[in-house]
Amino acid sequence: MSDYDEDTAFLGQTGPFFWTTFFLLNTVFVSTGFNGLYMVFIGATPNHHCLIPDFNLTEEWTNAIIPFTLVNGEEVKSQCSRYSLDVVRNMSAEGLIPGRDVNLTDLVQEGCLDGWNYSKDIYQSNIVTEWDLVCDDQWKVPFASSTLFVGYLFGSLISGHVSDRFGRKKVVFISLVAQSVAVMLQSFSHSWQMFCVMFLFVGASQISLYISAFVLGTEVLSKTMRILFTTLGAFLFYCIGYMTLPWIAYGIREWRTLLAVLSSTAVVYIPLWWFIPESPRWLITQGRVEEAEAIVREAARKNKIEAPAVIFKEYDVSAQFKKYTMLDILKSKKIRSITLMCLILWMAINIGYFGLSLNTSNLSGNPFMNCFLSATTEVPAYVVSTVLLKKCPRRALLSSFLVIGGGVLLLIQFIPEDLQYVALALEMTGKFGFTMAFSIVYIYTAEVYPTVLRNVGMGMCSSAARIGSITAPYVIYLGSYNKALPYILMGSLTIASSVVNLFLPETLNRDLPETVEQMQECQGLCNGLKKRKYLEDEGRKNLPIQRDVRQDLQAPLVPESPRWLLSRGRVEEAEAEAILIGAAKSNNVEPPKAIFTQAEIDYAMSRKDKKYNFSVIVSSCNMFSITVLCSMLWIVVTIGYYSLVLNTSNLNGDPFLNCFLSGLVEVPAYIIALLLLQ
Repeated sequence: MSDYDEDTAFLGQTGPFFWTTFFLLNTVFVSTGFNGLYMVFIGATPNHHCLIPDFNLTEEWTNAIIPFTLVNGEEVKSQCSRYSLDVVRNMSAEGLIPGRDVNLTDLVQEGCLDGWNYSKDIYQSNIVTEWDLVCDDQWKVPFASSTLFVGYLFGSLISGHVSDRFGRKKVVFISLVAQSVAVMLQSFSHSWQMFCVMFLFVGASQISLYISAFVLGTEVLSKTMRILFTTLGAFLFYCIGYMTLPWIAYGIREWRTLLAVLSSTAVVYIPLWWFIPESPRWLITQGRVEEAEAIVREAARKNKIEAPAVIFKEYDVSAQFKKYTMLDILKSKKIRSITLMCLILWMAINIGYFGLSLNTSNLSGNPFMNCFLSATTEVPAYVVSTVLLKKCPRRALLSSFLVIGGGVLLLIQFIPEDLQYVALALEMTGKFGFTMAFSIVYIYTAEVYPTVLRNVGMGMCSSAARIGSITAPYVIYLGSYNKALPYILMGSLTIASSVVNLFLPETLNRDLPETVEQMQECQGLCNGLKKRKYLEDEGRKNLPIQRDVRQDLQAPLVPESPRWLLSRGRVEEAEAEAILIGAAKSNNVEPPKAIFTQAEIDYAMSRKDKKYNFSVIVSSCNMFSITVLCSMLWIVVTIGYYSLVLNTSNLNGDPFLNCFLSGLVEVPAYIIALLLLQ
């Protein structure tokens, strides 16, 4: 609302009312942290093998009835097959010894017709062990995880309309109750199908709770508190719930009891109904100005401030709020382009974030500790992103951490099996990068869209994020075929999205656009560079020319760099200028009377003794971001190039010819690159 901040400015930026509302609303986000990601534990697949009925088999045949299979280059007992029980029973009765009297590879294999035996070293029971979601039915686990994110999709689409109709506060507490009831009913699921249906309602109520509480906080809190709430508070308290989840799961290893306990935690939020106010902004849009004024007067009383006699003037609600839809985004080419890039960004970030979050149970080591570490890495990410967002360009910042997150995922596959802690550290670094990107993209997207389309644009991006999160469980499922596949897919997609991000407009230190006309044009880094070069050339036209040409100078066969000479202040002896004049004469070109302006010479002389080292790169946020991006690009390109070069001897055919062909394909590559760079 255009005049709301001005009308309530007397409340100040901080005070007991704002701080109380800030912390009470943030406690709501704790429940969203552990209600949903519990699938990491209740959907984990423990070690298992075929159940062998008690048929009085000899000890040798009992140990040998499960065949060995090759998984990721290592021989392990098969989890989905056994040697034919009838054949083994007959051989055991005849006293034959497996491996000595019988060649096991010649025996017929069959599936686990009698079920499975599951290890209870970590989990007493979960949905995998209860409904045998392994082998041919293992696809049901990622499907169940996806139903949560399908619920996110539906919830994000309807929550905005519902909260606009019934109010922010009511939707927050209705969503809390719905989430608790859905989780409780899920704990009583008698089938996998019922579990999935209830998980959809868990997702819908959870995202509705998150969005409604987020909007309520931004509308009730002051400008200063609002920034803290949106950049740190909501994300950090969500992370606290996420960090709490593995410890609750560690103490409760039975999945039905775990869900019942998580559901019952909603009871502690009941008293908050009497302490969290409705949004005065929303009340005004509904014409309920007296109720809004009562809330603001109560806030003034708590802040010990005298409220004016009249707080709000008459509002023309119909004139102030024009309804915008997705069709308005499709009408404008520049908004379509920006929206498409934002959708790609949100989708890629959510695939990476939820992919790594759901993958913690598949990592080496204790799954509870892995989940806790995964959550812990988010804390510094949220804090660092809050600090960097105040000073650093959004575009460079987001691309930097996308490259970090995607780059380390691509490197994981090269870590040897015996260095699992290094792989774990890299995965946590990737999670840090994705979390940073996750928190930055929320703010960045809100700053890109104009006020009249911000809600619609954020809703579309949130829907794209849900599509990404729905895909995430299936990306992790690829690991059952090859451990490296999820990392390659997530890493490649993230690197690609970091390039897309470079074409979005920069928003740092710029006023939020209010109308479609004020929305910035799409631009890449090259556009900005061209504009700066033009300005520099324009400025140079007005600078005085004072130096004379030395016609007798000749360019040496291998000259020194004039740029470097100028940067070292070596212009008094005309070294740099002499090289350029000699080059002009060699090319039969008439040089100008003065190549360098007096201003450029004075500037070079002033920096003659200045020393540059690594600290200069670190001290500049923009330069540091560019250096990180360039470093990651060089690392990834170098790994790919030399890996293919060194792999020629492992290819089929003549290794000498393979090496020659490998070198030969570089010739057209360099020619094409040269043409494209023109």
